[in-house]
Order: sequence, then structure tokens, then C-alpha cells
Amino acid sequence: MGLPKEKHHLHIELTAEQYQQLCRQAKLCGLCKRAYIVRLIDGTPIRARPSQEIKDLRTEIHHIGNNINQIARSVNAGIATAEDARRGLFLLDKVYELMYQVANP
Repeated sequence: MGLPKEKHHLHIELTAEQYQQLCRQAKLCGLCKRAYIVRLIDGTPIRARPSQEIKDLRTEIHHIGNNINQIARSVNAGIATAEDARRGLFLLDKVYELMYQVANP
């Protein structure tokens, strides 16, 4: 069992603008201010949380992917119809369209 890490307390002064910026950036990433600063110091990549719109698009893409997988299974089993294939291509087009929306907000 390792020894507990020694902790240091740090007091810094920020302007009101700097403090608001810190609060905004931390909130955007879903982190508390301390965690945000520690990640900056550690050089850990910090990304903003995805917006609800992006989360909704991911969910929709996931559902479409499930439908495409079902169609692919029926094709592999030899029970797919021409309509199934058309539906699969339509869904695949829908995925590409949604991915374009995600990539180009």
C-alpha cells in the first residue's frame, strides 16, 4: 500500500472576468473548478460535454445501426427481401445525413 500523497493548498486571486471564465469553462466540461484546473496542470485533454442535440443524434444513430444490423442478419441468413435491402440503404443514408449534421453544427 502506497503512502498518501502530500496535498498542498493553493490560494490564487482572479479578476471577476477570469473567475467567470473559469466557472464557464469548468461547467462546459462538466467539471468542478478544482478538477478543471488540475486537468489543465496535468495536461489532460479537456473536452466540452456534448450538447443535448448531439446526444439525441447519437441515440438516433445507435437505433438506426441496430436496424441495419437486423437487416444484415436477415441477408446473411438468406431471408431478406428486396424491400429489406432498400430499407437498409435508406437507413444507411440517414446515418450519413446525421453524421454530417454532427460534424457540421
